[in-house]
Amino acid sequence: MLAAFCLDLCIGDPRWLPHPVRGMGRAIGKLEGLLRRSFPATPGGERAAGAVLAAVLPLGSFGAGWAVLRLCGMVSPWLALLAEIFLCSQCLAARDLKQESMAVYRELMKGDLPAARQAVGRIVGRDTAALTAEGVTKAAVETVAENTADGETAPLFWMALGGAPLALAYKAVNTMDSMVGYKNDRYRHFGTAVARLDDLVNWLPARLSALLMIALCPLAGLDGRGAWRIWRRDRRKHKSPNSAQTEAAMAGALGVELAGDAWYFGELHHKPTLGDDSRPVEPEDIRRANRLMYWTSGAFALLAALGTLVVTLL
Repeated sequence: MLAAFCLDLCIGDPRWLPHPVRGMGRAIGKLEGLLRRSFPATPGGERAAGAVLAAVLPLGSFGAGWAVLRLCGMVSPWLALLAEIFLCSQCLAARDLKQESMAVYRELMKGDLPAARQAVGRIVGRDTAALTAEGVTKAAVETVAENTADGETAPLFWMALGGAPLALAYKAVNTMDSMVGYKNDRYRHFGTAVARLDDLVNWLPARLSALLMIALCPLAGLDGRGAWRIWRRDRRKHKSPNSAQTEAAMAGALGVELAGDAWYFGELHHKPTLGDDSRPVEPEDIRRANRLMYWTSGAFALLAALGTLVVTLL
């Protein structure tokens, strides 16, 4: 896990390398079409089709990861170790998350709002064409906060329990949720099982992530007391049981207001705000959010590795 974490920090996700998540995305697209044709176009039929997808892709991803490590192990245990380090690193996203969010920061600092909207559109699911500079900044900070759990600590959590195969299964769930877990006309029924499964697998990691973020605020130069206060007050102010956990902690740590109404696929979604509107969100908050994300991810990786080592020695 520690080697994978360091490898991700060093190379991230080179576009010239095949990536498991991109393969999962293509598989989801093909399976969705196949399942929609195979089940009745009714609410119940769509829910059943979505449930099949929610079962098939994580199990397939787990099996593929296990098979790769098994084949490598037949050649050499060292090859299997290197393969597992690489696969685990592909389940983490700290470097890419920082690079993409800092691209937003640079465009904002240049005053190029259209370019900033385009940059943030690569890392968020909401509509970005009409966002103000503050809206773009909030979106970038929120995605760093949310992906501290989704992109870092949750994969590490499942990695600690089941190595690369279980981490890949988690990434399959997370990828499905980002593609079909919406409550719009197309996915309201089809994405039900996927959304619930994502809530389940992220429930504990999201809470551990928020608590670790709060504890590490002093090291990141942020407000730990504010993070604790806002997390306790606002962590349940979201339809999802997990999304507000790290976002509320981040809002309190920065001393700003996050979340609120947002547009998705041309439809306005009314959402409660998190944190106190004590000052405007500013581009520098993106840098601060990344600093806390790095501290939290590194500490979680170390704690997960130590915990795994203790269990192994026992």
